[in-house]
Amino acid sequence: MTVLTTLRTREESGGASNGAVVLYVRGEGEFANQHDAATRREVGRRLAALKGFDFAGEHDPEVHYPGPLYFVPSDTILTDEAAALGIEGEHDLFGGVVPHRFVATKAITHALVDPAAAAPPGWSHAFARHMEGSVVAGFTVFTLDDARRAARELLERGPLRLKPVLATSGQGQATVESLEALAAELEAQDLSQLSECGLVLEEDLAAVETYSVGLARVGELLVSYVGTQGTTPSGKGEEVYGGSDLLFARGGFDALLALDLTQPIRLAVIQASQYDAAATECFPGLVASRRNYDVAQGTNARGKRCSGVLEQSWRLGGATGAEIAAMEAFQEQPDLNQVRACTVERYGDFDPPPAGAAIYFQGIDEAEGSMVKYAMVRP
Repeated sequence: MTVLTTLRTREESGGASNGAVVLYVRGEGEFANQHDAATRREVGRRLAALKGFDFAGEHDPEVHYPGPLYFVPSDTILTDEAAALGIEGEHDLFGGVVPHRFVATKAITHALVDPAAAAPPGWSHAFARHMEGSVVAGFTVFTLDDARRAARELLERGPLRLKPVLATSGQGQATVESLEALAAELEAQDLSQLSECGLVLEEDLAAVETYSVGLARVGELLVSYVGTQGTTPSGKGEEVYGGSDLLFARGGFDALLALDLTQPIRLAVIQASQYDAAATECFPGLVASRRNYDVAQGTNARGKRCSGVLEQSWRLGGATGAEIAAMEAFQEQPDLNQVRACTVERYGDFDPPPAGAAIYFQGIDEAEGSMVKYAMVRP
């Protein structure tokens, strides 16, 4: 008997339900990737266990569920979309809700090339003022002319990095060292996407260390964390995301900063918390129960050491398995205040997952071949 059938049976018999965790897929084909589909299902099951809810699979608008729903969206969702689903706050979903599409992207990280430059409705000039000194030097543009203006200013300092804001995992990014090289890159941009969501141009850094800093809340469980990501060869021989190694604290950023952190890591947490607070203040309607920020520390072309937030994620991410593992540990051990947890992704020939690991996928993916994804609490 499926969980959904169980829910229907309870309703017909007058039985009570604490609620149900449901997956919400934005757009068609979101689950075409086998390992991502399996990961989302396992995330849903584990979140249901944390909340004491049933897991009801993919959300069906035709079903009358007997209790409150807790959504696990495949991506950050818009305010109108959330309202139609009955999502009112962070206790109703694992992920985020934004008032405009561009707010969910790295576009908000930087200021416009000047206050009068083109920007979509809902743009916040105040956000960039809040983040001055806590992001890498750069601009967000919404027209080709503004991209050229921003590039001329940045290239005076050294090479720049061009970033399409809807791309993930570094895809589509390019290092640009001249206006001629920029022209070639701009020819490849989708102009409708550019005007709606923007394009980021920022100072290119060398010898970069990138930290993941985040918060996650499920019910009364609130955890914060900081750590690093690793890469691994994919089945096609490309370097791809290989997992995260994270230190968690029970509570918010204040609890994390109370731990024994090195100065670079402490700075990353402070900058991420500043970004988090500024986004909440400057974009009314933003709701997020899962927040992750990438903070880069590297050296610019003038030899100066820099640190700044690159982007945010208010949806399921590579670190989510570790977030859940940490929350499970905190729920099982009420006196526990810090824990280390990790996620691991491997391709081809790999060692079997350690005993006690939460396996999110293990097998043959049609696109990626043999692979495994798991999470676990580390000693």
